[in-house]
Amino acid sequence: MVRSTSWQQYRTAIGDRSDMFRMIVETWPIDNALYPGSYVDVSPSSAIPVVTYVDTDARAARYFADPSQVATELRDHRRPGSEPRVHFLAADYTQPLPIADGSVELVISLFAGPVWDHCGRYLRPGGWLLANNSHGDASIASLDPSLRLVGAIHHGADRYRLRTNNLADFLIPKRPETADLGQIRRAGRGIAFTRSAFAYVFEKL
Repeated sequence: MVRSTSWQQYRTAIGDRSDMFRMIVETWPIDNALYPGSYVDVSPSSAIPVVTYVDTDARAARYFADPSQVATELRDHRRPGSEPRVHFLAADYTQPLPIADGSVELVISLFAGPVWDHCGRYLRPGGWLLANNSHGDASIASLDPSLRLVGAIHHGADRYRLRTNNLADFLIPKRPETADLGQIRRAGRGIAFTRSAFAYVFEKL
């Protein structure tokens, strides 16, 4: 038997990321997003009108199968006057998804592995990638010439802060020889940067 879970339970463990997504939407005009490896973290829907969540975990499938529970949990967190549209794919994001290439405005990669390698195709030119470095995705993005860094997100004392200027000091490897895509992908571990952040926002050129 698969034990059920909820966003409320999950955000007790990881914290509420709603403020981070509100800051992102206030900075860039994002109407839809793709969140591979989401589990039950529906915090993007507190700010983004349409979000497609993707996960293979049976507990996530059970959670999203009850739209009333999702709507109830989002009620006190969503933007006033908004009615988020939540979609869920019980799928492995490393395989092709039923999503048109270039149709997504934001791809989210948080603690989920090499999302950019497999899901970058769905992001439209001029769209954004939100990635952290836990499995090396931000490192992979930093070495991709089709992306440029436009934001750094810091997290501390239960607060998120978004920085969009003076970004030249970020994404600099402590050891230049570690900036090797093959090594990052094999190890599943990111580059150690001289200055780091909780997550980074990249724009697709």
